[in-house]
Amino acid sequence: MFLIRLVSRFLLPFLLLLATTMAVAAEKKPVYVGLDAELAYASSTSGQAIRMGMLIAMEEVNQAGGVLGGRPLQLIERDNKGLPARALENLKELAAQPDLVAVFGGRFSPVFLESLPLIHALKLPLLDPWAAADAIVDNGYAPNYVFRLSLRDSWAMPTMLRHAAKKGAKQVGLLLINTGWGRSNRAAAEAYVALHPEIKIVGTQWFNWADTNFLDKYTALKQAGAQTIVLVANSEARLLVRTVAALPKAERLPIVSHWGMSGGTFFEEAGPALQEVDFALVQTYSFFGAKGPKARQVLAAAQKMFGVRDVRSLASPVGLAHAYDLTHILARAIARAGSTERAAVRAALEQVRNYDGLIKRYPQPFTPARHEALSLEDVYIARYAPDGVIVRIVDR
Repeated sequence: MFLIRLVSRFLLPFLLLLATTMAVAAEKKPVYVGLDAELAYASSTSGQAIRMGMLIAMEEVNQAGGVLGGRPLQLIERDNKGLPARALENLKELAAQPDLVAVFGGRFSPVFLESLPLIHALKLPLLDPWAAADAIVDNGYAPNYVFRLSLRDSWAMPTMLRHAAKKGAKQVGLLLINTGWGRSNRAAAEAYVALHPEIKIVGTQWFNWADTNFLDKYTALKQAGAQTIVLVANSEARLLVRTVAALPKAERLPIVSHWGMSGGTFFEEAGPALQEVDFALVQTYSFFGAKGPKARQVLAAAQKMFGVRDVRSLASPVGLAHAYDLTHILARAIARAGSTERAAVRAALEQVRNYDGLIKRYPQPFTPARHEALSLEDVYIARYAPDGVIVRIVDR
């Protein structure tokens, strides 16, 4: 009897406390968010920028109490090396992780495009903070599991063509990478000139990733009457810039480019040749010149968490900014869903409202009919300053 009273008095309260502690610990287990991007791709900084934006936003969410009653967000990352086949295997691995609610992708549109059947079969929300091909979101799946907070080609191409026209170029030549991304831009260009007959596409030249000679393609477009080259490229842009800079000044056409090269070390690789060429590119956000408190907050976090020196040394800033806002929107969707069930999170992403983000205020980032958080009005033309920072320019 004495032993029973002793157990009741001392051991039972301990066991109850232990059970309560274990229950609390179970409630606080992480909610996982995946990242499958080109983290080890040669000369690339886009995947790292996306990771930074996600981690800064996750830290803010966790410091504010996490999600679902105090559970922290936690990142699980995979490197697809820019290869669609590797991405498919990574997505299968990530989808097998319990309490993983969504996966962020990286820069390359072909990787997203090849992943569409799998992510819809897995019913895995795929969030796009960079890749721009229209068909990534306009994919025909219902329900659609892809959400983008980034540029799309049908906004980029009109912006580039309008810039060329404002500089007096009514005849343009297209120089496009031979992928789904390049073909998406070709379609966007044709759609735009069909509505604006004052602009003419005088020729299209295609190149592959392994190509190193751009002189013949450039010359063919110039001889066809191109007054500006409209470029869709990644790091290959450095080769075109060097080629044009080596020509006599009178033979150098202006280049207006999509933003692929801004996800890598293009500025360093192009070198002094970049200052010899009229080179402009599309962008959606820059920390340079941003005066809002959230920009200062995010930059301070980048300095503290990742050792970023200052705004001028921040690589691939659009990737960081897009991923930061998209992570906060996802956190709000998880809270709205009330669980880590992926279909519920997917539906909740369409219902998030009134988020004051880094890039802008989002009254409703996504709706059932619109899985694009940005718009054409968020796209602008920029240039590389002599020290490499990307700065906005105003078209006259």
